[in-house]
Amino acid sequence: MTGAQGFASLVIFIPGAGFSHVVFDLKLNFEQGHREAALSSEGVAPYLRFMSTAFAFCLPTAAKVVPAGPDWIHEIKYDGYRLRVERNGNTVRLFTRNGHDWTKRFPWIVEAALKNREQQFVIDGEAVVLGVDGVSDFNALHSRWHDDEVQLYAFDVLALGGEDLRQLPLTMRKTNLARLLRGRPEGMFFAPFEAAGIGADLFAAACRMGLEGLVSKRRDRRYGAGRSKDWIKVKNRTHPAMMRVMEAHK
Repeated sequence: MTGAQGFASLVIFIPGAGFSHVVFDLKLNFEQGHREAALSSEGVAPYLRFMSTAFAFCLPTAAKVVPAGPDWIHEIKYDGYRLRVERNGNTVRLFTRNGHDWTKRFPWIVEAALKNREQQFVIDGEAVVLGVDGVSDFNALHSRWHDDEVQLYAFDVLALGGEDLRQLPLTMRKTNLARLLRGRPEGMFFAPFEAAGIGADLFAAACRMGLEGLVSKRRDRRYGAGRSKDWIKVKNRTHPAMMRVMEAHK
């Protein structure tokens, strides 16, 4: 429930990273009517009619050092395709960063979205194929041989239940996303994250495991379209994703 007072305790973990479970108690205290959604006569929030253009992606800024301090949270960077999942009633659409409609390409994500109890939402995440070790396999994803195995690593929610959440701080959006995906069907999973203070250690662990890197985000900031310094990505320079970038710029 996004608009009522409540209290949520979330168990967040990094699979296989060797870190203990971290419990975050995130207290929500929204005043009644703080975020009203104006519904049309058809019962559809106006912004949902123009989702493909209204919900532009927030893009991280590249850096060489993981930011430190209490204002940051840190997520493992999965190697996949950035994807926005939009559901409006019985209709689900998947959009890439470049605006391509990939709804037919990843049926498992569509199925998971339709199984959710909520009828209207917009989720930001990464389309990935996971290996048996839980690590994303970009080659398998890119090959198109495993389209029916692609699932969504969901790390943000932009709208929920007819309400635009982009003005909320990241911690509150994370809480809403965790609730939305609680008891989720397979095909869509909530991205784990860690709090400030261990960013550098987490990045070192990610590199040792052969992962792509980290994305660090300001916990108190809204979701903004375009390139943002509130989101910082630091890549493992030995990861194949880095090699692909270097090849592309030759």
